[in-house]
Amino acid sequence: MMNRRHFGQLLGAAAAAAAPSPGKFYFAVIADTHIIDDFYKGPENSPLDTESIFKTTDRLTAARDFINKLNPPMEKVFLVGDYFHNYPSADWDFYFKNKTRVDRAKEITDGFKMPVHVCFGNHDYDVPRVSREFSHNLFSEKYRVKPYYSVDYKGFKFIHLNNFTGDTWNPQSKLYNKQAGSLGEEQLNWAEAELAQRKPTFVFIHFPLMIVADVEVKDYGLHPMLRKYQDSIQRVVSGHWHKWYDFARTFGPPHYVMGATRYDEDAYMLIEVDTVRNSHRVLNLPQVDWSTHYSRPYDPRG
Repeated sequence: MMNRRHFGQLLGAAAAAAAPSPGKFYFAVIADTHIIDDFYKGPENSPLDTESIFKTTDRLTAARDFINKLNPPMEKVFLVGDYFHNYPSADWDFYFKNKTRVDRAKEITDGFKMPVHVCFGNHDYDVPRVSREFSHNLFSEKYRVKPYYSVDYKGFKFIHLNNFTGDTWNPQSKLYNKQAGSLGEEQLNWAEAELAQRKPTFVFIHFPLMIVADVEVKDYGLHPMLRKYQDSIQRVVSGHWHKWYDFARTFGPPHYVMGATRYDEDAYMLIEVDTVRNSHRVLNLPQVDWSTHYSRPYDPRG
């Protein structure tokens, strides 16, 4: 079997020969990195979960180093939530007096050669012990990241939605249920304004659409909105379940749930975008082992 060192040598040889094609660009997607720190106290819910949590730094670093070597180069990376794993303290000053998982996560992703755009996952909150406002302020201070936002790049739009700002994650709401996601009316209005631009769009949201509220205000909600704009949505990508699933067009636009680097350093999506045809393809899709945590390393030779 080919070890990672030999594979890296082949990758380097392929990189030297490759060149970007006109009208195309490339980006990567990763999810559920779950970075911890020296303050972490376990165990997790299962032996595999406990084992994996101590390997998150090494696996994200390995994924980063692999992605950095690709040629044509990835131009952006999108991280679909659970950037770090829970909060070691509910005290604001703790995060500025100590080096925590919040800092370690950024330190690792700062090593990417291309910009990394992060969105929130459930472990990036700690409701109700830590308020959502606390988490939003911490992300703003440490990462300059808003709770939800979009990125426009080369005629395409990339939307990071946040399924934790609605009533299902509001402890004062009768709809409070942390197993379900919701956006809230304000974010829904913002999302519709973004989608109404009808640019070719990728949507990232941490919870799979199956567990996100379909409607929230009468008949107004994310699911009908995605169907309304499905012709301009290239793909919806989620994490959270840590395994690979293909929901096809169950929710309108194509929808993948992706594996986690927490369990596999090869759990990434490498996407080639054709700006002439307004289309895309996932380069490493043949390597994905569906319904598992795992994917084989991407071979740039095809």
